[in-house]
Amino acid sequence: QGTMAEKILVTGGAGYIGSHCVLELVEAGYVPVVADNFHNAIRGADALPESLRRVQQIVRQPILFQELDITDEAALQELFSKHRFSAVMHFAGLKAVGESVQKPLEYYRVNLTGTIRLLETMKAHGVRNIVFSSSATVYGDPKYLPLDENHPVGGCTNPYGKSKYFIEEMIRDLCKAERDWNAVLLRYFNPTGAHESGMIGEDPQGIPNNLMPYVAQVAVGRREFLSVFGNDYKTDDGTGVRDYIHVVDLAKGHIAALKKLKENCGCKIYNLGTGTGYSVLQMVRAMEKASGREIKYKITGRREGDVASCYADPALAERELGWKAAFGLDKMCEDLWRWQLQNPTGF
Repeated sequence: QGTMAEKILVTGGAGYIGSHCVLELVEAGYVPVVADNFHNAIRGADALPESLRRVQQIVRQPILFQELDITDEAALQELFSKHRFSAVMHFAGLKAVGESVQKPLEYYRVNLTGTIRLLETMKAHGVRNIVFSSSATVYGDPKYLPLDENHPVGGCTNPYGKSKYFIEEMIRDLCKAERDWNAVLLRYFNPTGAHESGMIGEDPQGIPNNLMPYVAQVAVGRREFLSVFGNDYKTDDGTGVRDYIHVVDLAKGHIAALKKLKENCGCKIYNLGTGTGYSVLQMVRAMEKASGREIKYKITGRREGDVASCYADPALAERELGWKAAFGLDKMCEDLWRWQLQNPTGF
């Protein structure tokens, strides 16, 4: 080929969303370079994370990987000296809401200083394009629904959400100060599902923090029952309503975001969601349908910091990124079930 394919640094690229994005990057003709410290990834053969070893099998080409912690300044410097990146996709960070309440300092250290070091290293090496993995948690308790990008942010109920909000603010300030920077901040709703090969998917270590991996583990017989936290919310069936998005749709949103950076867009913020909210019990029923198995559950008390309903207005992403979620609830559950069935104990 005439021009060298663009190299994209993917921090945290061995994780659930990262690995699916790496796959889409390759499919779209980019060369991803993955940096990951194995905090949320299992080691496979060839010193590679198992998730990326499988991505290699799917795309039938090698994936460049460097074991690295984003809080390690020297390692970042070395990596940026070795490669010429056209952009960075930043997924690396700690992400368990409950744990963040228990260990706030660790969350701020990893998420904030890790990002500051990454941005400093980017600046030093003249890389001024970033796609950042943010979260709908920055909206806090919804004042209105659906949540659009103008909804107030920062009323976060936990250190995890606050760390995402602070990073958004940091990147906004940086783009304001240095006009040649471009950033796309993506606020994820609830990613679920898996690549349709069933070879990569979400592999939570220990007890899952999110609903769908838990539901899938109950369906496959790895856990006895699901605890449903509260059935007295102001929703149709009393259980919490969330916007679930297929992880492959989410990954494709990142490819669209990379293209947006090319327009010298400055700092842009987009929701990645479907715009449809489903309750916990609707998700349980959909998973029963996909798996053909009964999913036992028990109603228990509400969890602290949980809101009744939360779903996106995805119109802006469609208008400005030309991106829209293509997969619905059945596809999410079918793909999640295929992954779970083929990998009953994860990677």
